This record gives sequence, C-alpha cells and structure tokens, in this order.
Amino acid sequence: MRWVESGDVRLAVFEEGDPAAPTIVLLHGYPDTHRVWDEVAALLRDRFHLIRYDVRGAGASSAPRDRRHYAFDHLMADLAAVIDSVGKPRVHLAGHDWGSLQGWEAAARPGLRDRLTSFTSLGGPGLRQAAHFMRHGRRRDVLRQFARSWYIGAFQVPVLPELAWRTVVPRLLRCTLRNGEGVEPRPGHPADTLVKDARNGLELYRRNMLTGDDGFAGGGGLMRGGGFAGGGGLAGRGGEPRVGVPVQLVEARGDRFVTPALLASTGRWADRLWHRRIEAGHWAQRGRPATVAEMIADFVTHMEGGPASRGLRRARAGERRKAFGDRLVLVTGAGSGVGLAAARAFAAHGAEVVCADLDPAAAARAAAAIAKDLGGTAHPAQVDVSDINKFEDFSRNIIAQYGVPDIVLNNTEIAADRSFLEHTVGDWRTTLDAGLQAVINGCRLFGAAMADRGEGGHLVNVVTPAASVSSRLSPAYSISKAAVRALGDGLRAELAGHGIGVSTIFPGPVSTPAARAPRRGCPPERVAARILRAVHLNQAVISPRTIRAPNRMGVGLRNPQISR
Repeated sequence: MRWVESGDVRLAVFEEGDPAAPTIVLLHGYPDTHRVWDEVAALLRDRFHLIRYDVRGAGASSAPRDRRHYAFDHLMADLAAVIDSVGKPRVHLAGHDWGSLQGWEAAARPGLRDRLTSFTSLGGPGLRQAAHFMRHGRRRDVLRQFARSWYIGAFQVPVLPELAWRTVVPRLLRCTLRNGEGVEPRPGHPADTLVKDARNGLELYRRNMLTGDDGFAGGGGLMRGGGFAGGGGLAGRGGEPRVGVPVQLVEARGDRFVTPALLASTGRWADRLWHRRIEAGHWAQRGRPATVAEMIADFVTHMEGGPASRGLRRARAGERRKAFGDRLVLVTGAGSGVGLAAARAFAAHGAEVVCADLDPAAAARAAAAIAKDLGGTAHPAQVDVSDINKFEDFSRNIIAQYGVPDIVLNNTEIAADRSFLEHTVGDWRTTLDAGLQAVINGCRLFGAAMADRGEGGHLVNVVTPAASVSSRLSPAYSISKAAVRALGDGLRAELAGHGIGVSTIFPGPVSTPAARAPRRGCPPERVAARILRAVHLNQAVISPRTIRAPNRMGVGLRNPQISR
C-alpha cells in the first residue's frame, strides 16, 4: 500500500502486476472498499498493471473534514491524483456501482477523459445519462427504475440511515449477498470498516443526488420530469452527457438496483459502445469473477491494439450483423440430414459452426461446403456421441480450441427396427446410449460450460414423433426420445436462471436417405429453419405441425431469414 494526497484526504492505493503492462484502475462502489475486486484482481495481475484505491471516507483512506467534499469535483480530483501517481499518460478504467458512476463522469470531463484509454462500466449508470432517462424515458420504465432506487430517497433523511447502518443493515447486506446473490461473505468483503464506510458514504448520495422539486428522491420531482440529481447535482448543471471514451457496458441480468432500460439508455451516450451481458447479480465481480475478469481483459487487450474476441465482436453496438453473427454453434450429426441443414442455416446467418459427426469424412465435407458455398466459417470434428469417455474428451477439446459454444444442437439418429420381444440387450444398450445418453452428455457437458461462463446460451435437442407416439417397430428408440422430451422440459426450468434456453424439436418424418417414406417427409431445410427460429425466440417445443405449417414469420427453407 502507498498513499496519495488529494486535497485534505489521504488515499490508500494498492498496486499489483508489472508496471510496464497496460494499467487498469479498478474503482469500487458503495459501501465497499478496494477488496471487493480481490477475485478479479487475482485473475488479472499476471497480465496487467493493476491500481486499486479506497475512495475518500472508505477503508484505509481518510475522510474529508468538510462533508461537502464528497461531491463529484472532489471525487474526480482523487481519480486524477491517483492516475498522476502512476506516471503514465493514459490508463484503462473499470468501475462498479459508485465506481462506475465516477467512471462515466470522468469519461465526460475535459482533461480527465483524455487520460482514459477505455472504460468498463459494471452496475452503475452515469448520473448525467441517468438524469436524461428519468426525464425523457418511457413512464413505465422510469417508474420501474424509481422503484428499484427507493434507497436514494431514504439516504437523504437525516440520522435514520446512520442508525440503520449501526444496527440492522450490515446483517441484511450479508443476507442479501448470501441468499440473493449466491455470494458468501469473506474476509475483506464486507470490510471490517463497513459501518464507518457506509455512514461516510451516505454523503455521496446527499452531495450528488440532492432532493427537492427537481430531484429524483423528492418523489414529486419524478412526476414533473426530475432527474437523479437535483438543483445542486450534476443534472442541475446541464451539460452534454455524451462520452468519447470507448465504453464496455456490462449488464448484470440479476442486478436488483439497475434496470435494463436504464442501462440501455445510458449506453446510447457512448460514441463507441460494447454492450455485454452476464448472468449475475449486482456484485457480479464476486459472483462471477472469472467472467468479469475475462471481459475486462478482452476489452483492454482490444483497446491496446489486439484482435477483438468473439464476445466483443458480438457486443459491438451500432453495427449491423446477421441474426447469429459471431455465435459459435456446435452441431452433432452434421454430416447429413437435419444436422447438415441446420449447420448450413446457422452459417448462412453468420454463425461459426463446428460440424461434428461419427463419420469424419462427412464432417469434413459439411465444413468444406459451408466455406465454399456460403463463405462461412466451419470446422470439422469427429465424435462418437454414444461413448461418454470420448464425448468428454471431445467437449474439452472443442472448448479449448474454439471456446464455449453459444448454441449446441444435439442431433443423433439410431434405431433397432425390431419389436419389443425381438430387442436384444445389445439393442437396448446401443439405442439408449445413442438416443438418450448422448443427448444427456451433450446437455450436461456443454450446459455446465455455458453456466460457468455466465453469458447464457442455448441447447437444442432433436427428437421424433416417436417421443409422443410409441412405435411397435422400434420401442427402444421411442422410449429414448420420450425421455429426451422429459429431459428438455426439466432442463429448461433449471437452466433458465443461467440465461440458457432449451428447445426440443419434433421434426416428424424427414426427407433424408435414412427416412422410410421420403416422399411424404419434411425437407430437412424446413426443419433447420424452425430450429433457428426456436433458438432466436427461445421456444420450448417445436412440433411436426408447427414445422409443416405455412411460414408466417419470414422463415424460408433453403435460406431461412429470421424475423427480428
């Protein structure tokens, strides 16, 4: 730890990593200290030069003698003093909660914004931008945000907030972290100085979000067009809320304090914006430190001249892209039939596709045809979906080589055409391994990877009418597919909290070489089009009737167009 003087306060500054590497300043929020970033810092310090500091009045930093010195002018002076102490002309900034509010303000201020190469915002809108939203946003969206921000008004009340922090609120905060966010309190968070920090930090709200007829917390001000800040706040000064610094806006889908509508409106004021989403609560850097660290690293590396990751390419705002542009899609059984048609359809709509099949030659032909016919990006892969050991190796190799897939299509076909009494033990084992266990393996291995990544995804399981109507010619196959349908229903409910969709597709008879009645079968391209639509709209079940119905959503056959 070292000290940096800023006015009448001493800021406790903590430095890690190689000073020759790009510098990232991590700003904490209320009522935290720099320790809230511990897990993320541990993942970044080997690649970057990290600077963290306790804001005035928090942690080891001293508090100003004059309570008015919690206003933004003084906070910006603190940030400038810390950047000056680094000895570099420009740094990258990442802020959470009140640290994010400070980042938005710094990115808009002449002089200070010129010291920033990039800004990553997590869990906090800019006050200028938020004030514009509260004045001009849709009434329903404004009221929803107002309901989530009730505490801002409560913090304006004298004495009572201080009393609450001395008594019940610390316990409530720990309960919220554990039960609401799934984050266990640990040494350093909440900090041992929590009560002092929280009481001092109340002045952040009182000096920058003033109440009154114009104020957000004043109640009536909201209905008359008030903003987050009152007459003495940032919004009261007016000024252009646009920022010229490249901004990565990380939206935590489970954030209890900030609505998606407010974040979306905030991002529009950034000239260069990357909007990413993470399945986490307000303290995302505690709940999903690996994902947050990777997002920050991706952005800093790209701003330093490195190539954009797939996630950044997908998150770039203001660019037109195809429906599945920059998505990674894995298709099993991609060598022929529905799997091949689906792989081509995803590629036609911008996806990078891994074409996996038991037959390596068929997988190679499928990938080569996508590159030649569609100009897409596709990779062949060989896999035996019925062998769990080989499938586990396959999943690890795919993730290591290409990353976690955004969409996985489990498409397997095998049947023993015998009656129940004629089915051997081998028939049952082979059919259930390929028809059911393979789907379970795909969902389990790749679904777990999607959940760990924290950015959502989609699983698609292809079954047949035998899942609903048992066939006397292949009972093992019918049973396996009925189980796949039940699996999809359960998984959809379980994985929704991770932002992962699950769709079950019933194509019916398909016009493929394996079909018994190709003349009356459905073209595989039509099935592929409905698969894409199911993923795009996160539909649970697509039945044969839906697939055969006239297309009213712009979904074609050979070149499906997804309605947006």
